[in-house]
Amino acid sequence: QLQFVESGGELVQPGGSLRLSCAASGFTLASYAIVWFRQAPGKGREGIACAGRADTRVDFATNYIDAVKGRFTISRDDAKNTVYLQMSDLKPEDTAVYYCAADRSSNGSPGSWCRTGPATDFDSWGQGTQVTVSS
Repeated sequence: QLQFVESGGELVQPGGSLRLSCAASGFTLASYAIVWFRQAPGKGREGIACAGRADTRVDFATNYIDAVKGRFTISRDDAKNTVYLQMSDLKPEDTAVYYCAADRSSNGSPGSWCRTGPATDFDSWGQGTQVTVSS
């Protein structure tokens, strides 16, 4: 069973930085691509960053949507079964609940690719962590 606990969200001023953590349990994190999603009030859940499997012979791929590219960085520490999202230059439009999820289709597939959605392809959601960007 894939289980996640997200943490690190808080109130931050525009231009500030945060690091979110996603602690995984119940499975071997390195065998899955991991995606960070967010859901703003009144909007659907969108994938924003992903990291490919870490148990292949090649460096894992990372992908970002344009809205966060250059400001957010996804990383993984598979020894700790944890994935991180480093966020900088935060904007009010980044306000959302942030979630992580494992891409089941990546397990056992060749390569270290990743995709950021659609959210309907993912399950086993954690409780999320609230990020609020406001002055």
